[in-house]
Amino acid sequence: MSPETLLMMADSEHDANMLYAVRMFVPDPFIYLRIRGRCLIVISDLEIDRAREQAPHCEAVSLTQCRKQLEKHRRKPTYPQIIRLLLSREGVRSVTVPYNFSYGLANDLRRLGIRVVARNGTFFPQRERKNAEEVKKISAALTMAEVGLAEGMQALRAAKIGRKGRLTYKNNPLTSEKLRGIIESAIAQAGGTATNTIVAGGRQGCDPHERGHGVLRANEPIIIDVFPRSQRTGYFGDITRTVVKGRASEILRKMYCTVERAQDIAFECISNKVSGRKVHETILKFFQKEGFKTGKVNGHMQGFFHGTGHGLGLEIHESPRMSPTTTDTLRSGQVVTVEPGLYYPEIGGVRLEDVAHITGKGPKNLTRFEKVLEL
Repeated sequence: MSPETLLMMADSEHDANMLYAVRMFVPDPFIYLRIRGRCLIVISDLEIDRAREQAPHCEAVSLTQCRKQLEKHRRKPTYPQIIRLLLSREGVRSVTVPYNFSYGLANDLRRLGIRVVARNGTFFPQRERKNAEEVKKISAALTMAEVGLAEGMQALRAAKIGRKGRLTYKNNPLTSEKLRGIIESAIAQAGGTATNTIVAGGRQGCDPHERGHGVLRANEPIIIDVFPRSQRTGYFGDITRTVVKGRASEILRKMYCTVERAQDIAFECISNKVSGRKVHETILKFFQKEGFKTGKVNGHMQGFFHGTGHGLGLEIHESPRMSPTTTDTLRSGQVVTVEPGLYYPEIGGVRLEDVAHITGKGPKNLTRFEKVLEL
């Protein structure tokens, strides 16, 4: 256990480090301290009983009681003063905080004589390696993603091809917005929250973060990227499939098969102590060997110009990375996405994404959803 005194001030609904530390959702910011291995949280009376039940590994201290103690000497006690009170009880005058810690709060603590040191990089390094329970939680969130994706695929299968290749569903135009709503509604019913789901057809799919808009068309690639968060645990799932309603062109078929093979190669490369950059470079070289070049054309990138994958857990993008610039090394216990892609404006985009749990025997694919190009 680190001898440092750790301090956070955040809510656990939006801050992954706080959720990791306390393992319960609290909507408003509160104080977390870890002193000599002992966890302490200062929380409102509204939440204190729930905290004692859901976070028994933490000592829950009443915010009201702290304020009453300080009100004997000052009118309106502030959070920095409460933090100093707690630290003084333990004889501590130095704290380590996350890199994104409030600048204003850090300044106030320094004025009160507290040394504040920001930790660069991961605040809880152990977050990178998931235990068996965390892998189950990620798998459950991934199942939610697959439920939503299945509903989206069913809608595409049921869609009809109208004039100029426009898709219709239940006698109405099938738009990216409509299909996204179908997917996200199914995920909500499964216990997840999906935001910014990608349903990008044709040329729109060539921007990997384009959400997609307008009427979808037949015989064009449609990239569907779903990454919901479990409402119960806060862990994320992530999956991408590329499909065509109708018939894919020969060049699109070749792109799809090449991306599918690239994903298989990535799984073959991923193992304990392997460089994330090496995995990415292997995929990039494979694409080039197959005739799919990467570079800037007319001011826009095309080919394979994003990372091969990223860590997945309480955040949708965590360490480690598999990218051209990363210094990360893959380790057993990590959970990473594997998502090679190819993008050419004259054809469209293709991306396939599964989730791998790295074990001592190699990666285990946690994704069960089928890969099919034509619907």
